[in-house]
Amino acid sequence: MKVQDIMSRDVKTVSPDTPVQEIIRMFRDYAVSGLPVVDEDGKLVGIVTEMDLIRRHARPHAPIYFPILDARIPLGRESEYRETIRRILATTARELMTSPVQTVLPNMDVIDLATLMVERGINPVPVVENGQLIGIVSRTDLLRVIEEFEAPDEETV
Repeated sequence: MKVQDIMSRDVKTVSPDTPVQEIIRMFRDYAVSGLPVVDEDGKLVGIVTEMDLIRRHARPHAPIYFPILDARIPLGRESEYRETIRRILATTARELMTSPVQTVLPNMDVIDLATLMVERGINPVPVVENGQLIGIVSRTDLLRVIEEFEAPDEETV
């Protein structure tokens, strides 16, 4: 089975200037787990997911510094901390979105998609063809396939 067989084709999108409050409303109204961010030419420039919004309200992990003389040397996490602060202060999709976006092609095998989603921890995944957004696939779309696969055969029941 291919991604094109399970993807949602009616993709709700936002512009980079869409306010965070509008994004939250769209998540609720459309029952989606992610909204692709497209520019005025329709080019995919990012994605805002439920996790992006949840991260805004999680406790940030402050970087650890090693003091030496009058200097402080960061020991990892500094870029992660800056990214967290950027998201906390975000007021628009541009400031909140994940970019670049991991995308897939419509002819990708569903098993490869599932592997990608698990290994990279991403959901949902935009589907592009010839540089254009043509669909989106979420965990829910994969669960529909799994449900059909796992359903008992009617002849054996």
